[in-house]
Amino acid sequence: MIRRAGIALAITLFGLMFAGLVLHHVERRTLPPLGKRYVELVPQELGAANVVTGILLTYRGFDTLGEVAVLFMVAAGVGLVLDKRGRRNEGQRRGTRSPPRQASEIVRTGAQILLPLLAIFAAYIIMHGHLSAGGGFQGGAVLASGLVLSLFADPQQRLDQRFLSRTESAAGVLFVLVGVAGLLFAGGFLDSRVLPLGQFGAFFSAGSIPVLSVLLGIKVGCELSVIIDRFRT
Repeated sequence: MIRRAGIALAITLFGLMFAGLVLHHVERRTLPPLGKRYVELVPQELGAANVVTGILLTYRGFDTLGEVAVLFMVAAGVGLVLDKRGRRNEGQRRGTRSPPRQASEIVRTGAQILLPLLAIFAAYIIMHGHLSAGGGFQGGAVLASGLVLSLFADPQQRLDQRFLSRTESAAGVLFVLVGVAGLLFAGGFLDSRVLPLGQFGAFFSAGSIPVLSVLLGIKVGCELSVIIDRFRT
């Protein structure tokens, strides 16, 4: 009885908190001075139509590199913990673990149809991050969602984690090298002007931002895929 009362009280408090946020929300009609400055600066200085991607991969590109490094440490930590636990319990599970249940025909057929579409959609999001909403993080998450669907369709399949880890590491190294090239040949680390800015709004534009977006998408997609597969095993 006391537990139910506590749960009800917690739900009521959360409801009041969110209700207060909704009732007191006022839509901003104008940009703050800093936001207005970035909206003007990114297209002029970086040649990127997507202001958010321009900020993430240039002005705060070092923070973005740190975020994907944290994601890498998460993948490594998950693998370390689950690998130790798996080895410790392997003898107990051997011979007693039932094989994974096969997916239904609907799931398998749906995966065959949706997986190519997800791959194309992820590539589009990654490669058009400098032009429209999207980028490396979003595209990498879509790639990982395709992996989840593939595992639902075929629970017995095994991913090549070594290949994924090497691909992720290579993408990270290339990301840093592009940043160093900006330091040597442009105005600073991860300066996108290391490559020609091109025509504003064109597919080949915004300097090295599209290259960084592709590398970031590959890195995030591989890291999330490794995490998902390690949790599954």
